[in-house]
Amino acid sequence: MKDLLPTINTWIAESKPFAIATVIKTWGSSPRQVGSSLIVSGEMEMAGSVSGGCVEGAVIKAALPLIESGTSELLNFGVTNEEAWSVGLTCGGKVEVFVERFISFDKRQGEKDVWQKLNACLKSNQPCILLSKLVSGQGGHNLILPDGKVIGDFIPLAWKEKALVAYKERKNQIIEEGNAQCFAQVFPRKSQMLIIGAAHITTHLVQLANMYGFETIVIDPRGVFANKTQFPHPPNQLFEKYPSEVLSDFTLDAYTYAVILSHDPKIDDNALHVLLKSGVAYIGALGSRKTHAKRIVRLQEAGFSEAEIARIHAPVGVDIQAKTPAEIALSVMGEVIKAKNEFL
Repeated sequence: MKDLLPTINTWIAESKPFAIATVIKTWGSSPRQVGSSLIVSGEMEMAGSVSGGCVEGAVIKAALPLIESGTSELLNFGVTNEEAWSVGLTCGGKVEVFVERFISFDKRQGEKDVWQKLNACLKSNQPCILLSKLVSGQGGHNLILPDGKVIGDFIPLAWKEKALVAYKERKNQIIEEGNAQCFAQVFPRKSQMLIIGAAHITTHLVQLANMYGFETIVIDPRGVFANKTQFPHPPNQLFEKYPSEVLSDFTLDAYTYAVILSHDPKIDDNALHVLLKSGVAYIGALGSRKTHAKRIVRLQEAGFSEAEIARIHAPVGVDIQAKTPAEIALSVMGEVIKAKNEFL
């Protein structure tokens, strides 16, 4: 939905009611990921996709009457569904799609509150989780913020707790409680990459991280590195400070990835002492196996547990026999993306 926000807000401003279809579950070789969305207006204008074209026709057919009625419907397509075969669903693939009139056109106050906050979060890059009750008929929504605040009508505590787990796992998913189901759609803030050390590798890594949609923050207390390194693509933020002086200013959670490239134990350890106690999704550190063995001894002497130290990916990066700074940056980026997509 996030990528459709400009069109969504344009259609709302034009008072053009529409439906949204969202992939909530897939099996086999489904062409679109869980969470993918398609919006359809009453005039059959479309944006987005739920199958790359395979079942769109059937979804649009189901969506049009829902725009008028304000209700919702669960659709299943797969190898046993003749309509899915007729529109060319990939052999062996199945997909479940939830279709409903878009939330902004609901007159219930709770639904209005949810949309207002959701729209504000998406526009300002603030994280949230949208819960959609999976019912055929009149459904409902809630919005949950990472701090546990719930917008909308009452929901079971278990739903909120499971939604927060989905947020930490970075995974859109169906939540079940008794006989009831809802779909948790995670809208994270932009992922951030914390790079400790402004070195030659850093310039290439910043370029790759920007390419893949990360916010890049470079931290290096050494002025000669922080100020003299030439970045063809500058980081979003650059700090000439020790990591411990600035890391507390950032959200160190499941959408944060830290790469330590300074190759200076004073700086490396200063960062690790903060990061190993945090909830960041990934910690990678440059250095040979011998260098990392010495690092482990220092961290043990500082009181870190075996489990905490084991969080460090070292030597950093996917093993592609990298030789040049650009190749090392590529190997690091590959390992970060692997961690990012772990639960997808």
